[in-house]
Amino acid sequence: MTKIRRPSRTARALLPAAVAGVLLAGCARAGEAPAAAPDGPAPAVTVAPPPSAGPATPGAKPAAGTLLVADFGADTVTFVDPARGATGSVEVGTAPYGLALGKDGRAWVATAEGVAVVDTAARERRALVPYRTDTGPVTTGEYRGGGMGIALSPDGKRVYVGVNVPGGDGTLEVIDTASAKVVDVVDVGRRPFDVDVSRDGSAVYATNHDSFDVTVVDAGSLDARRVEVAPYGTEGGLGSWLKPHYAAVRPSDGKLLLPFEGERLAVVDPATGRVEIEEMTADTHQHGVTVTPDGTLLAVGTGPIDPSEDRGPSLTVRSPRGVERVYPLDGPHEDVAVSRDGRTAYVTGGFTRDGYWDGISVVDLGSGEVKRLAAGARPLGVVVF
Repeated sequence: MTKIRRPSRTARALLPAAVAGVLLAGCARAGEAPAAAPDGPAPAVTVAPPPSAGPATPGAKPAAGTLLVADFGADTVTFVDPARGATGSVEVGTAPYGLALGKDGRAWVATAEGVAVVDTAARERRALVPYRTDTGPVTTGEYRGGGMGIALSPDGKRVYVGVNVPGGDGTLEVIDTASAKVVDVVDVGRRPFDVDVSRDGSAVYATNHDSFDVTVVDAGSLDARRVEVAPYGTEGGLGSWLKPHYAAVRPSDGKLLLPFEGERLAVVDPATGRVEIEEMTADTHQHGVTVTPDGTLLAVGTGPIDPSEDRGPSLTVRSPRGVERVYPLDGPHEDVAVSRDGRTAYVTGGFTRDGYWDGISVVDLGSGEVKRLAAGARPLGVVVF
């Protein structure tokens, strides 16, 4: 694979946990040359006053453009009007993490207790699907057991959820959406932050933070293969900061895109296991990603590992040709979704560690203007109706 030289990164991967915790409010995730991250003043930031959400009101299907966020700091999901803020919440279970939205209007939410099934029109939880995997006592916080990444098959018949087992390897649980029951369990790596499905539904990918890998699962046979994704190496093990977090499936060829540190983009061919590295420019620790239908990648920068060398929180927007624009953000963020017209990004302020805030940064991708919108309670996962 292509090597990008950054000698100091290896040393920082081995910082003692106590020191690293101070340095980073983060987790312990060819062709035309990329454009450099812009220097100078940050785009304008405005703050929207928090609206009074009130109780959830059952009614019609949420309007197009409505957001749904998973409130990791509570036991709810919150509906958000991106112009006004929160419009109501639904109780789903302890510490919800990721969520997936079906074409039938049901949302599937990975919580510490099980996968909640939410009727988004009625704004009610219809079921809580318990995990088969023993994850220990139900707790909260970054290392809690239970569901993390979650995804739906393209035909809507299966939900795949990555289940964290504190202190051990995780699993991928397969839920039949008709019966709302777990039908299969597959062993994967440690702390499956993210789960993605190939465009044709034939493969499922669990991105495992603490084992430096992606588990590639055949959706038919459930055979699993491990692909190591460690552009900085695995030295430091659980103490390393330089691990995979989230992935996106590139529409053009089905390869997986995993950003690291705003410096390296790991491009993984899940069929062969080959990993190629491309340069990135944001120079910041990175978490959530998404990709638009035309192949534009958006990656959330949470902040520096070493403030003396790295840049602050940001949102990277990378074109299919590798040209990047970097939008500075105020404070750590976790995940990102894009409006249907591709003009606006919604970046959740929940974050998996300290430094989070209860809201969303709304980024105008044309002007770079950022509006902070109070919504939810430590929101992590986000989807757009």
